[in-house]
Amino acid sequence: MHVDPEALDAAVAKHAFTGVATVDRGDRRTLERCEGFVHRALAAPMTADARIAIASGSKGFTALAVMRLVEEGRLRLDQRVRELLGDDLPRIDDRVTIEHLLTHTSGIGDYLDEEADWEPSDHVLTLPVHTLTTSAAFLPMLDGHAQKAPPGDRFSYCNGGYMVLAVLLERVTGETYHQVVRRLVLDPAGLERTGFLPLNALPADAAAGYVHDEGDLVNTLHLPVLGNGDGGAFTTAADLHRFWIALLDGRIVSRETLEAMAAPRHDVPEERKRYGMGLWLHRSHDALILEGYDAGASFRSTHIIATQTTVSVLGNSSEGGWPVISVLEDAIDAELGAVGA
Repeated sequence: MHVDPEALDAAVAKHAFTGVATVDRGDRRTLERCEGFVHRALAAPMTADARIAIASGSKGFTALAVMRLVEEGRLRLDQRVRELLGDDLPRIDDRVTIEHLLTHTSGIGDYLDEEADWEPSDHVLTLPVHTLTTSAAFLPMLDGHAQKAPPGDRFSYCNGGYMVLAVLLERVTGETYHQVVRRLVLDPAGLERTGFLPLNALPADAAAGYVHDEGDLVNTLHLPVLGNGDGGAFTTAADLHRFWIALLDGRIVSRETLEAMAAPRHDVPEERKRYGMGLWLHRSHDALILEGYDAGASFRSTHIIATQTTVSVLGNSSEGGWPVISVLEDAIDAELGAVGA
């Protein structure tokens, strides 16, 4: 894959990119850029193996945990979520199914509505962030939002839907969401350096998330203290490549299940992508995508199936990663065009 070095340098400079950008092809790393700081105030430089938060990128982990339980017969895609919610979240339409939640077609009201006027620097959570350590703790925030559309009517990206899935995972298994994802997704894939880290007690190798391009303001008061079903895991560039290889190798879910998850269901032109079931898809070729954007996180990882190539940008600021993601997207499109030819 050819990446224009001048374009990449300009993208790094545009929003003072801080983070890691990599291209891994098979067992060989062909591009690696480490920029900025793991910790700005300490002037601790970014390293290739830093653990960086990926915001909504970890929705894919939630979807895979759900599909593992579907494979085990403990959940059904056509199962109505009301069976497990009982009297909780009464404004969710009784016809909403697990498949609707996975595909962002439930039409439920969202506690963090990205169609509204929202900036990553906003303080949007209505509960004390230090209390948000389990999926059940989110229930008061998920409650009280009117249904926006009939179930199955249209694609509408919904953070709340993935938090409801996390609640269901906890109820079906009796474990915390984090335990379920570790057991069903992360451990089978061998992702030892991926997980949910407390924002108020990050280990030394985890990058702080910076709200702005400059300054030391971190995202601790903007996000749940512990990520959950709709995002917030920390990972590394190497673990992302390891994840995609394990997923395609059938080590997390069966190949038949992955085929169902990767089948295009919705064109999302405003995102220049398609959506399957828990995974973003390249708009025209066979490439799988995880993506996340939040206070202190700008992230995308794309895996080109035909060449076992993973292109990842893990930014630990809100905006810094996007120009770099754009340059690498151009390189991905050129690579996919060559593969298709």
